[in-house]
Amino acid sequence: MKILVTGGAGFIGSALVRHLIHHTPHAVVNVDKLTYAGNLESLAPVADDPRYAFEHRDICDAAGLADVFARHRPDAVMHLAAESHVDRSIDGPSAFIQTNMVGTYTLLEAARRHWLTLDESARPGFRFHHISTDEVYGDLADAGGLFTETTPYAPSSPYSASKAGSDHLVRAWHRTYGLPVLVTNCSNNYGPYHFPEKLIPLVILNALEGKPLPVYGQGLQIRDWLYVEDHARALLRVLEAGAPGETYNIGGHNEQRNIDVVRAICDLLETLAPQHPAGVAHYRDLITHVADRPGHDLRYAIDAGKIQRELGWTPQETFDSGLRKTVQWYLAHRDWCRNVQDGSYQRQRLGLTA
Repeated sequence: MKILVTGGAGFIGSALVRHLIHHTPHAVVNVDKLTYAGNLESLAPVADDPRYAFEHRDICDAAGLADVFARHRPDAVMHLAAESHVDRSIDGPSAFIQTNMVGTYTLLEAARRHWLTLDESARPGFRFHHISTDEVYGDLADAGGLFTETTPYAPSSPYSASKAGSDHLVRAWHRTYGLPVLVTNCSNNYGPYHFPEKLIPLVILNALEGKPLPVYGQGLQIRDWLYVEDHARALLRVLEAGAPGETYNIGGHNEQRNIDVVRAICDLLETLAPQHPAGVAHYRDLITHVADRPGHDLRYAIDAGKIQRELGWTPQETFDSGLRKTVQWYLAHRDWCRNVQDGSYQRQRLGLTA
């Protein structure tokens, strides 16, 4: 297949692109606006592969998308482009509505028009795979409950509300127009190339620099953690074998309290980076509790039974094995981290937009 991936320079998108190029015969067209979260350095391992192409486009640009579809004629779309940081959505929700809802609508229409141009033999095989989040389900009130594919939506933040809206649009395009869509909702991802404002990379890098490790409230919020390369494998499995119109929850079976995640990182660093920053006796001493953010959901947990039963996918990494690999990756790729932290990674973006 030739797969059009939106947001392929982001964290999950770049993991998916690398997986597709390294482990499948498929070709990839990466469509990315290159906002602050888009980093072409994350695609350096595949950038020169003849099966990889990059298109610097905004998914809200209808004419630009029409041109991309006309030139590349993809067999499938995997839609990951999104504004995704909850704190940023609280400070500035407008960009989240524009990208996550207007952008998804614009992409759906471009894909639908392209789909209608396919001949009768190719049209049934086309897929529009929309990648979403478990945050659309809101907070789990039941301590033992799990999100299933039929859990009612109850988003809490501007980010999750905009993703919920995009999910509804995708399903409406299936119901109204017959566009063959797939929807996946995933739990918290972690792993290599994660943007350093997110919890796990932030804690790793702050600890190595002797900076405070901020924890919201008492850190009792519970999340199900999914190693990003496991997620990439799941997304490909859904694209290749999922039933059109169906939703699949993707989780790591790894529920952890935030405070325990931070402590686990500190303990790994004691072993993997025993040379402490000046003035720091133990990495755990850097843990600092800060005021909780507005509307902070206490617990998310995914029931990934459907994708396991119907498509045969299960995560390969435990939380312990995935976290160790993640810490080791950040220790081995300090240049990538520094380029993000000092903003120099954006020079490629600025060069492309000049």
